[in-house]
Amino acid sequence: MSWYKPADIGFAARGQLANLGLGARLFIRLLTTLGPSFKRFGLIRDQIHFLGNYSLAIIAVSGLFVGFVFGLQGYYTLQRYGSSSALGLLVTLTLVRELGPVVTALLFAGRAGTSLTAEIGLMKAGEQISVMEMMAVDPVQRILAPRFWAGVITMPLLAAVFSAMGIIGGWVVGVLMIGVDGGSFWSQIQEGVDVWQDLGNGIVKSIVFGFTVTFIALLQGFEAQPTPEGVASATTRTVVVASLAVLGLDFILTAMMFTV
Repeated sequence: MSWYKPADIGFAARGQLANLGLGARLFIRLLTTLGPSFKRFGLIRDQIHFLGNYSLAIIAVSGLFVGFVFGLQGYYTLQRYGSSSALGLLVTLTLVRELGPVVTALLFAGRAGTSLTAEIGLMKAGEQISVMEMMAVDPVQRILAPRFWAGVITMPLLAAVFSAMGIIGGWVVGVLMIGVDGGSFWSQIQEGVDVWQDLGNGIVKSIVFGFTVTFIALLQGFEAQPTPEGVASATTRTVVVASLAVLGLDFILTAMMFTV
């Protein structure tokens, strides 16, 4: 006995395609707001402060402790092969290539993404967006666009902070606590880290994640049901969908960037 009829499957598939179409249209509209949004940079500046400054503490502390862990794990692993002097290179490449952009994006989705979704969802539930439309004010231009571009700008900066704090954490554990030579620690980083291939690719990843996480958060809030339950569900979907998107895009970008 079949639980689903072909008509139900077709209806569900059509609904998903409609959602993809709505999301694509909204994304294109946000991209077209680049020029007008930066003409009113004060709105973007306020959102950068809201998204970046309030996320800075958790990003910095998380990066420091990740650096502590990698300093310990990396030293014990490299010591087996007599390569403990390469600890700085191991920690730095791991952070700037992978963990910096990825963990920052996941933390950003949990901290700033949910805040954006809840804010937009509550504005919709309070009919503020409907009132703006009645006053001939475009909510995409006035509400969504400043938050979107602020998230795109903020993500690479937070990823850089995360990686820098992680490297400092690895130095504290490796050099100050374990006793790895400090000169060797930093010289390995200078010789082994390529500006374009390593740092550049990490920046590209963080920018892509900034587009992805911020857009998903705004889309979920903008399309949320105007009820408390709808806003709560949209907030949950933001974390789940954004996290899966970040991990999937990380694999695709890594395969494209580092495959010889």
